[in-house]
Amino acid sequence: MDFSKAYANEPRRAVFCMDAKSFYASVECIERGLDPLKTLLVVMSGDENKAGLVLAASPRAKRVLGISNVSRAFNIPLHPELLIVPPRMNLYIKYQMRILEIFRRYMADEDIHVFSIDEMFGDLEASWKLFGDSPEDVVRMIQEDVYEELGVYVTIGLAVNPLLAKVAMDTDAKKNDDLFASWDYADVPDKLWPLQLTDLCGINKGMEARFKTMGCDCIGDIAHLDPYQLKRTQGVMGLQYYMHAWGVDRSMIRKQGEYKPASRSIGNSQVLMRDYKTRAEILTVLFEICEQVCQRLRKVGQVGSTLHISIGYSVGARGGFSRQMKIPKTNQARALCEAAQVLFDKYWDQSIVRHVGVTVGTLQPAGDLQLNLFEEPEKTIRDDALDDVIAKIRAKYDFSAIIRARSKTSGGTALERAGLVGGHAGGRDGLN
Repeated sequence: MDFSKAYANEPRRAVFCMDAKSFYASVECIERGLDPLKTLLVVMSGDENKAGLVLAASPRAKRVLGISNVSRAFNIPLHPELLIVPPRMNLYIKYQMRILEIFRRYMADEDIHVFSIDEMFGDLEASWKLFGDSPEDVVRMIQEDVYEELGVYVTIGLAVNPLLAKVAMDTDAKKNDDLFASWDYADVPDKLWPLQLTDLCGINKGMEARFKTMGCDCIGDIAHLDPYQLKRTQGVMGLQYYMHAWGVDRSMIRKQGEYKPASRSIGNSQVLMRDYKTRAEILTVLFEICEQVCQRLRKVGQVGSTLHISIGYSVGARGGFSRQMKIPKTNQARALCEAAQVLFDKYWDQSIVRHVGVTVGTLQPAGDLQLNLFEEPEKTIRDDALDDVIAKIRAKYDFSAIIRARSKTSGGTALERAGLVGGHAGGRDGLN
């Protein structure tokens, strides 16, 4: 095939995707004066003696001990050199912001897309000529600046569009000694097509199984399916998988920042730091999370008419349950707590609980207060006014500025979670 003609009308930009190697673990090694590539270290959220969760493991810990980012404390082998440290999310955010500052030396803010705390995209098409002889030169400058100034090793994939940059980084650059890979459309048959189906963005295990029933074992097999048949059976997404299998991605990083998806639901969840066995303790956490959700609803001026709760059981118990119900549209804490309690009491089978989640969906602008036919209007108005005052106090200070008395009981977690960042410890001391 003549690739120069096949891709003649496709965009060609100098796009790169960067991933900080084992980011949390690397930062912890650097802060201790240790080499991130030679140290056995894991960052663990929770109790390291019970069911703590590994958030990050150093490359050597992954290689030598087989630890992954989903390992639990009881699965980690004993090793005299292994360091187990609590997370410091505020510190990781500071490192991310310093990496972002390095990016800004070489491109405008509109050409940067932060995908996650440790992964970013950049488009050098408009600026690389100002700094080097080629996009590759400039990307390597960025890579060197991050290492020299922060000590963080970063993996970079450079390509003609965001899709190929991401796949190049994930599947090629991470295997190279210099942690760099560069792909063009001409590399699609030799580098993209032999990859596993799940190496393509958007294909999970379930979608992989569907493609296997169609005779596809690798990405190249998708590229040789009938695109019209794919669209008929899988809709627009089927056609997108086909285009991605050919390495085609017409998205622009500048446009990524302009897109603001509508929020269809608002929720919070928590993995508990110990086993919760009694109804009273579990309801305490459930009600606290309901209040957090209400706080977020009021902040964005929304009410919801669907309540969903999810309860996860501890190790040894079977799964848990996830149920939802229609409710009168509301963002009142008392109304949500009452509905959540009804769902919980109906489906809880007395098993030990380790995870609690609450989500409110079917959102719409709050508008006028919705009165309840089964309650005195004065009480509804009074409760709404009280929630407003509480929300304003928490917005000005923090969630722990005003809490219910139940949060001071043994099952309460609101005070502990108020100091977390992204659900994990934000400071030096972590969680003990």
